[in-house]
Amino acid sequence: MFRKVIIGLLMTTLATSAMQADVAKRPVRDGWKFRQGRSEIWYPATVPGTVHTDLIANEIIEDPFFRLNERGVQWVDKEDWMYETTLVATAAEVGSSNQELVFHGLDTYADVYLNGKSILNANNMHRTWRVNVKGLLKQGENKLEVYFHSPIKIDLPKCDKYSYGFNTGPDQSQNGGIFDKLVSIFARKAGYHYGWDWGPRLVTSGIWRDIVLETWSDSRIDDVQLIQNKVSEASATLSSIVEMRCDAAVSNATLTVTANGREVAKKQVSLTKGDNRVQMDYTIHNPRLWWPNGLGEAYLYDFETTLSIGGKVADSRKQEIGLRSIVLHNDKDQYGHNLYFEVNGKPVFMKGADMVPLDNFLPRITRERYEKHVLDAKAVNMNMIRVWGGGVYEDDYFYELCDRNGILVWQDFMFACSIYPADDEFIANIRQEAIDNVKRLRNHACIALWCGNNECQDVMYGWGNRKKYYEERGVLPLLESQFKNMYFKCLPEVVAEYGSGVAYRPSSPFAFEDTPSDGVNGDAHYWGVWHGRDSIGHYNVERARFFSEYGFQSFPEFESVKLYAPQKRDWNINSEVMMAHQRAGSYANNLIRDYMNAEYRTPDNFEHFLYVGMLLQGDAIKTAMEAHRRDMPYCMGTLYWQHNDCWPVASWAARDYYGRWKAQQYFARQAYRDILVSPTVKDDVVKVSLVSDRRADAKGKFTITALTLDGKKLAQVSRNVTAKAFTSQVIFSSALRNMLKGCKREDMVIAVRFETAGAEPYTNVGYACRQKRMNYTHPNYSVDIEPAEGGYEVTVGSDVFARGVFLSIEGIDNFFSDNYFDILPGEKRTIHVRTTIDRDEMRRQLKILSLGDTF
Repeated sequence: MFRKVIIGLLMTTLATSAMQADVAKRPVRDGWKFRQGRSEIWYPATVPGTVHTDLIANEIIEDPFFRLNERGVQWVDKEDWMYETTLVATAAEVGSSNQELVFHGLDTYADVYLNGKSILNANNMHRTWRVNVKGLLKQGENKLEVYFHSPIKIDLPKCDKYSYGFNTGPDQSQNGGIFDKLVSIFARKAGYHYGWDWGPRLVTSGIWRDIVLETWSDSRIDDVQLIQNKVSEASATLSSIVEMRCDAAVSNATLTVTANGREVAKKQVSLTKGDNRVQMDYTIHNPRLWWPNGLGEAYLYDFETTLSIGGKVADSRKQEIGLRSIVLHNDKDQYGHNLYFEVNGKPVFMKGADMVPLDNFLPRITRERYEKHVLDAKAVNMNMIRVWGGGVYEDDYFYELCDRNGILVWQDFMFACSIYPADDEFIANIRQEAIDNVKRLRNHACIALWCGNNECQDVMYGWGNRKKYYEERGVLPLLESQFKNMYFKCLPEVVAEYGSGVAYRPSSPFAFEDTPSDGVNGDAHYWGVWHGRDSIGHYNVERARFFSEYGFQSFPEFESVKLYAPQKRDWNINSEVMMAHQRAGSYANNLIRDYMNAEYRTPDNFEHFLYVGMLLQGDAIKTAMEAHRRDMPYCMGTLYWQHNDCWPVASWAARDYYGRWKAQQYFARQAYRDILVSPTVKDDVVKVSLVSDRRADAKGKFTITALTLDGKKLAQVSRNVTAKAFTSQVIFSSALRNMLKGCKREDMVIAVRFETAGAEPYTNVGYACRQKRMNYTHPNYSVDIEPAEGGYEVTVGSDVFARGVFLSIEGIDNFFSDNYFDILPGEKRTIHVRTTIDRDEMRRQLKILSLGDTF
């Protein structure tokens, strides 16, 4: 009998060892239904999803992005909503010693019930919620319910409690039918859902990220943090911190770390029951470094951390990680305080854009849309994207794509353009929000900076002037204390503790703790051009150490506009539909026209107006990008507003909601190349700057040519020059009269070119007067269309200088490798067009438009 007991115990031990395996994770996506809180009528639902998208799918509401439909769905956010499914648990899941439901995204005020018992009250869409359901989960059918409270009904009483107002950014409460009740700041929810000056008011609710059932027994790895203590070409000194949970004490555990299959660290450890944290220090010699786009390979190691017990694998964690050093400098110098990133020991000029969420309905953002978003940034030579603070901490896949493609991320915490009522409960909530997201993202090579907020510092101390407002109402000490608790204590403490050494800045823009930004100390958001109505040429004189935001509006192209405004009566910038898709107000449409009148000749034709407007935007931002790069190293970054839209709209975006490239996106590709040759004309002096972001010098040939619009050469100079690494230099200067040779400035252009081995020539065109004064004529085009892989090669020539040549065909299911380009007289440009239409249809549909055609 005793022998049988021993054998039985031995078999139990072996069975337990055999159970020591990776955590079982199962998304709960099937069988969901939903209803209005005060209704008993159920409809099928999609999870992850939102109430709005489920209502659209069930044909209860129409697409809010189409024409004026947004107005008709404002009732949705005033209602409560119930979601329900049946979760069928297996014997293995219920037999596991640990059973947890993990809620990766509940938007926002949600009560969760399992088999009728309350298990969670959530109040933050940015957090991950983990609930132990052991003892509640049963084998077979389990009823899982999520009740979403109206964020408007929850937060209106909070708003009414205050005798003073909070700055809330462009909260479109009036559009939502709640008059001046600015409630967005009270919910830990994406601020842009309440409307912005480029986005609609669509206050969603729903299970916007997966719910996952996790089951496991014995021991598991909860998290692995990789700290890059010191990284160089010679060695990478690293620390892996492994967080584990155990059902019981373990005396014979082994932790192993491999990189690309090679063991780099191993440690024998004893683990206690409950939470465990083990650090392993090690060195990788002669590592392959991760570089930003344009400076080298964005190399990623395959790291795997394995927990073994008694020689058997209990759990493992795989991660793709790039090894690099990133240092953010904010050093005092003779001008003020600089701001620049040093990557792998090299100062890097940041070239990029600010992004907003890709859709108002976040679960509609597919992997394919993220891929296009990041690859479009890479294609135009960006090396940084700033994730703006009024949206969300993006999906893991976005950061994986940035890792793989060498795109650094300036990551805002989710606070924007507002002052928040940050009492102790609020601080506790956002602290956990910050911990969740810093831990989730910290191993990504792309994470370059955590920033406390977007523009809240300037709201308090600068253009918002809230400090004076609160002072007059006697609440400044309280609100300033809360403000500093958020951005100078809570968030930096989280980054310091969990952020693996990544830098933190309290705000963007930011100079000093108790002052507004000034551009001389740190980064700047420059809106003198556009909001301040400064001329576009002012971009050439405005200076800052790092431009983290600036922009200029345009409408989408005509083929995009027809998708949301298909009726001819809509085709006027002041029509009701076009105004509904312009969230900056009527002044913005008028401002586009005013700038166009000042800089161009304004067409009467709607389609031509859209085209000229995109050239206007492209030229404005091209002017800024080149000016910022010429000012290196005083200026060390240029991030324009903005990379994308969340719905179809007139905005500052370089790519419209449908992913169509505007002129600005095409112009960025040239302005952000690793070498820039940039001509300027000021005070009747022509200067050409050569700017290089390369890590090594590049020898080449520079040529400047002045020619008439019909191709007559007025002057030409060629010389050998060296584009020095990480340097901006003036390589040519001459009086304009030497280039004109008696020609009127309205009748000539200045073409510059730099040729160096191994690269396509770097080219640019300069002008001696504004575009409206140029004597452009209607070009005679030559066109040749030849079949090519995925579409056609279209070769276009012109008998005269053709400014901003725009090629288009019907619809948006196509892509032109270049567009809005200039053609010098007698030259030809070959463009690849991706399309599925046949050759005859291609010939029929192809339209060519240049600025001269609109005069």
